[in-house]
Amino acid sequence: MSVFKDMKLGSRLGMGFAALILLSLIAAAVGIERIHAVKAITDKLGSDDAELLVLTQRWSRSIESNTARTWVMFFASDPTVLSRVKAEMQTTISANTGRIKRMNELAVSEEQKQLIQDISKQRDAYQARRNALLKRKEAGENVGAAVLADVFPVAQQYLAAVERLAEYQRKHMESRRAEADAAAVQGIMALAVGTVLALVFGVGLAWALTRSIVAPVRRAQQAAESIANGDLRTQIVVDSRDEIGLLMAAMDKMVCSLRGIVHSVRASSDSIATGSAQIAMGNADLSQRTEEQASNLQQTAASMEQLTSTVKHNADTAREATELARNASVVAVDGGSVVGQVVATMEGITSSSRKVADIIGVIDGIAFQTNILALNAAVEAARAGEQGRGFAVVAGEVRSLAQRSAQAAKEIKSLIGESVDKVEGGARLVDAAGKTMEDVVAQVQKVAGLIGEITSASDEQSRGIGQIGDAVNQLDQVTQQNAALVEESAAAAESLKHQAAALAETVAVFKL
Repeated sequence: MSVFKDMKLGSRLGMGFAALILLSLIAAAVGIERIHAVKAITDKLGSDDAELLVLTQRWSRSIESNTARTWVMFFASDPTVLSRVKAEMQTTISANTGRIKRMNELAVSEEQKQLIQDISKQRDAYQARRNALLKRKEAGENVGAAVLADVFPVAQQYLAAVERLAEYQRKHMESRRAEADAAAVQGIMALAVGTVLALVFGVGLAWALTRSIVAPVRRAQQAAESIANGDLRTQIVVDSRDEIGLLMAAMDKMVCSLRGIVHSVRASSDSIATGSAQIAMGNADLSQRTEEQASNLQQTAASMEQLTSTVKHNADTAREATELARNASVVAVDGGSVVGQVVATMEGITSSSRKVADIIGVIDGIAFQTNILALNAAVEAARAGEQGRGFAVVAGEVRSLAQRSAQAAKEIKSLIGESVDKVEGGARLVDAAGKTMEDVVAQVQKVAGLIGEITSASDEQSRGIGQIGDAVNQLDQVTQQNAALVEESAAAAESLKHQAAALAETVAVFKL
């Protein structure tokens, strides 16, 4: 197994198939060689050896035939028969000469050649004996006993030599047949052994290759299933440098990266959850404060409306006081020429002075209320913070005007009181009226000037309060917009909180 660890899959499979192909080729080569050997032996059996055996058998029969003809030649007396037998014998002799020549061509082994040589010797001896006796017979000699004594034994030896060759050839063919059978068996055994070896080696190689591939693939599958189930604690062992080893290394790198990513996501989700909770709490507190601020601004707007109404009434009263002061000035001027009529009009002056005193009291009250409202406006502007800074400046000016109005009202009230006292003592001081009339005119003119200032201050106060009202309205609109934004921010923070919780729940599936 360790041999295949660092080998590529393609190399493993190629080596396995190459080994199987090599074994198959070896088995096929051995089988083909044995088949060729069997074919060669069979060819020999079917051609040369068979022909040699046939020639031997024919030669043996020809010997028997010529032996019979020899008896006829020696013991027959009919010339026709002798002539025909002699011709047949000569034909057989010629045929045997051709056979012996062909047998010498077909002979391969030394034994065959030696046996053929023995046949040739026996033939020559037989023919020599036979021909000598035939000459003696033709010479008229009785050779019957000599034929039996000399020719017949040599013919038997001649035939025995041919039979020896035939027997050798039969045994040789049996040996060749046995060799063919052995070669066939060897071919079958070689093919069987090669097939078994190829099968055993192929099974072993297939088992080794399968184990070297399947085992790492199973480990990779188990690791992938663990990762798919969220278990990032899986330890991936890389013990090879093939394609599967590279895959396992890449999976191990992926698991390490996933651990870091999941850890970062967990930390981020926890931070998001904590931050969203704090944002939600802060938005709730801000929403409550914004609602309180909006309520205070509405109260301030209502107070400003009341203050505006009061300032308008104060301005109207100041205009009336101005008109009265002008009338008083005219009266005082006329009084310088009609001192005599002072006593008659003293009661009217007293009544007018009282009305002026009442009006001054009203002015004093308005100034006091204006001062209080300006103080309240300054307090509300301070609560409004940066947006109420302009409002605070206007409120300070209004308060300053209110204080000046109050101070002027006090002075007028004091003057009116003195005027009333003087009017009450007018009857007693008619004689001194001429002297004091100029003072009265001066005082009345002064009152007219003060009332004019009060009127101007009231107009300015009215404009300032209008500006304050506009600023309060704008501040109220901004506060309402802030309240809407706070509600939207609270909703977004709540949604972020839920999303962070969902993200944390999702990431909790992974085990680090």
